[in-house]
Amino acid sequence: MPEENSGGGAGHGDGGDIYNVRAAEILANEALLLPINEAAPIYEKLLATFPTAAKYWKQYVEAYMATNNHEATKQIFSRCLLNCLHISLWRCYINFIRRINDKRGSEGLDETKKAFDFMLNYVGNDAASGPVWMEYINFLKSMPAVTPHEESHRMTTVRKVYQKAILVPTNHVEQLWKDYENFENSVSRTLAKGLLSEYQPKFNSAKAVYRERKKFIDDIDWNVLATPPTGSYKEEQQCMAWKRLLVFEKGNPQRIDATTANRRVTFTYEQCLMYLYHHPDIWYDYAMWHAKNGSMDSASKIFQRALKAIPDSEVLKYAFAEMEESRGAIQTAKTIYESLLGENASVTSLANIQFIRFLRRTEGIEAARKYFLDARKSPSCTYHLYVAYATMAFCVDKDAKVAQSVFEAGLKRFMHEPGYILEYADFLCRLNDDRNVRALFERALSLLPPEESTEVWRRFAQFEQIYGDLSSMLKVEQRRKEALSRTSEDVLSASENTLHDIVSRYSYMDLWPCSSKELDYLARQEWLSKNIFKKVDKSAMLNSSSMLDKGAAGFSASARLLPQSAKVVRPETSQMIIYDPRQMKDISSHFICSLGRGRGRGWERGRRIQFVV
Repeated sequence: MPEENSGGGAGHGDGGDIYNVRAAEILANEALLLPINEAAPIYEKLLATFPTAAKYWKQYVEAYMATNNHEATKQIFSRCLLNCLHISLWRCYINFIRRINDKRGSEGLDETKKAFDFMLNYVGNDAASGPVWMEYINFLKSMPAVTPHEESHRMTTVRKVYQKAILVPTNHVEQLWKDYENFENSVSRTLAKGLLSEYQPKFNSAKAVYRERKKFIDDIDWNVLATPPTGSYKEEQQCMAWKRLLVFEKGNPQRIDATTANRRVTFTYEQCLMYLYHHPDIWYDYAMWHAKNGSMDSASKIFQRALKAIPDSEVLKYAFAEMEESRGAIQTAKTIYESLLGENASVTSLANIQFIRFLRRTEGIEAARKYFLDARKSPSCTYHLYVAYATMAFCVDKDAKVAQSVFEAGLKRFMHEPGYILEYADFLCRLNDDRNVRALFERALSLLPPEESTEVWRRFAQFEQIYGDLSSMLKVEQRRKEALSRTSEDVLSASENTLHDIVSRYSYMDLWPCSSKELDYLARQEWLSKNIFKKVDKSAMLNSSSMLDKGAAGFSASARLLPQSAKVVRPETSQMIIYDPRQMKDISSHFICSLGRGRGRGWERGRRIQFVV
């Protein structure tokens, strides 16, 4: 097995991080040296944090098995087996069952057989389950058979298990096939010929699929613990390895019946969640796979398990509510929304907005209105709630009067919010109410401090470009410059007219009145103009990468986006040194950029420039 991942869990530091893998390993090793009554609290603490850690469950249960405490052992197995589909844990289980039933005669044999069937029903599709199939077959062969009827029944049972085993792509499938051939030939060569010819292609398919399956399985580390996502390289690689295996299994490469194929996919998801237990995308994918296959109840159960694993995941709750609503389970969906509203104060506005939309879809206009009137009284209510409800009233209910009333009501609370002003202005523009748009901008700009009014001024100027005449457009632009010059160190340059203003006024969407080269030039000139009276060192002058990005971004208050080609990236000249072969100790650690003689700005007297990386 690959080495244990020793990185931190949730990335909060070793001190307060309950998902610290290194600390967990130390605790587990300490527990090994303690009597079970002292070790049990340690195991319980570990497994509360890592409930899918098969290795800790196995260590825990083996400690009780060593003391022959059968009742405690059974209890632990009942807690972990169905959540930890790891072959080593299940083999530990079957060994325990065989041990306690070994001297119970025929009753004990029946219990052991049931345990084998139970085990193979859950982990029989594991690529490493070959030895378990072989152990089960040998167990069946060893069962006593006194009468010819019992012998016939035993042979039939063994045959059926062999025929199941050779269809599973496991690490022992070839050995199982050889044993099956020998078994059939020992029973009846005549019967064997027909059965073996029937199952030979199925075995060949299982063998081929195992080879393909193994390529994906070999990329998976079966020792890592389930921790919240950290974004580490190893974690990302493990996520992708599991997703590749899932795609492989969903493709049904063995071309088996749909029921068996779906059981394999389910098994793979369950194994995956032992390691990616805190990854919401895996849970969502699992639930949606069930839903796509028509099993909505199973999908609902997966969502419930997901929220138990990641109780703070808002996005999973929205996904769960959406699925329940889509299948008509309105009350269930409503309960989920209510849990969102009651549990997380930090997203109250978003939860309120989504709940209002849900109520509008499922219970009608009046229910949504009533809830909005209550929700807006909350101290944590933000302007987003007013915007969302007004937009719904306007776009869904087709009631412009109600929408405008809502906006006006919100204006009393959120006049200081530029975002709200802009949303209200957009609404009024949709109504083609240019008089009230101008009034709104004037009211807002008279109250907003200059440092918070930049975007409002930009939109006011943009509005005049569309709705006003040349005189009003130039007047607002001049007022904007004068107002915003108070936030600039260079009052003179901020209030002057430049060619930037022309580019801004005569651009439309992604259409520009000049070339990308001219945009680069103007952005550079703007930066130089702002620093015209400042002493700027040579490296800052040459290092125009950041200069152009800033210049282009601030090219005009009315032009937020530039073509990608306008953002030119140039080398960090302050980090360059003249190439000298005597200084090159390790050429592999450097990247030499040789510029053609006479080409490019970086060329000087035919010298080569070295980029240090």
